[in-house]
Amino acid sequence: MSAEPRIVVLGGAGQLGRAIVRSGGAGVIALDRAGADVTDRHALADALARTRPDVVVNAAAFTAVDRAEAEPHACFAVNRDGASHAAEACAAIAVPLVHLSTDYVFSGRKGSPYVETDPIDPVNAYGASKAAGEILVAARHERHVILRTAWVFGPDRPNFVRTILRRALTGGPLRVVNDQHGSPTPAPALARIVVAIARALVEGQARAGVLHAAGAPDATWHTLADAVVSIALPREYRPRVSPIPTTAFPTPARRPPDSRLDCTVLQTAYGLARPDWREALPRIVAALGMQEAAHACASATAPSVTAGA
Repeated sequence: MSAEPRIVVLGGAGQLGRAIVRSGGAGVIALDRAGADVTDRHALADALARTRPDVVVNAAAFTAVDRAEAEPHACFAVNRDGASHAAEACAAIAVPLVHLSTDYVFSGRKGSPYVETDPIDPVNAYGASKAAGEILVAARHERHVILRTAWVFGPDRPNFVRTILRRALTGGPLRVVNDQHGSPTPAPALARIVVAIARALVEGQARAGVLHAAGAPDATWHTLADAVVSIALPREYRPRVSPIPTTAFPTPARRPPDSRLDCTVLQTAYGLARPDWREALPRIVAALGMQEAAHACASATAPSVTAGA
């Protein structure tokens, strides 16, 4: 195909969806939930028929890991059923699908980075919903790539880096777990990988199946948090980032202790390197810092309202 392929992104208002729009050029069409609700099979099919994609990226996801424990039906509706609907709709119009998935389909008990062929064994509702979505995508549509990634952060939407920055700016001490290991991934770099894979699918140069694409080097949440604080604040103003075990920070959802992803195939099959999150972090922290400053200014200048009789 000589012209730029038309890439339709489901979940276009999300963190990765927005990054894909910025990196993908004029050929990218972003559809938010109002434009294409993946939980509604017929509305989704109509949206794809209307936009006439050459390839679809399904970045729509329920990503609130702890909330998924209390709202499993909502989580599975998006991550399992929505994935199935996307695959069915793409198969019906004979266009390939890039479906985003997660390292949380693994238990984290392997003790070394996971490869694409390792068996999935999630330990929480979010991971189970994404694992079910992977199975259904593979069953519903031959022309697919299931792209697993991990610990995504960027300048859009809530994420770990934004949370750490916001807390650091308040000046209080931070306690962050240091016994969960993973692969932090900057959303802008991941978006470029997604677009490259989508184009390769259209051109018949990508093989169907699972592919890992995550940042490097591997780290712990504490390592990432400490890097954020070091970038954001001068030494004399930095709060202490104390390492703690997972047992000291109980959450509704269990987390895999070691969900590092082996991305060798990304390099050997596609010539794409794992993005270095340390290189991307200063730009993202700067963007988030500007957003926080703008929010603070807006709050400070907002007119007060006094209730009276």
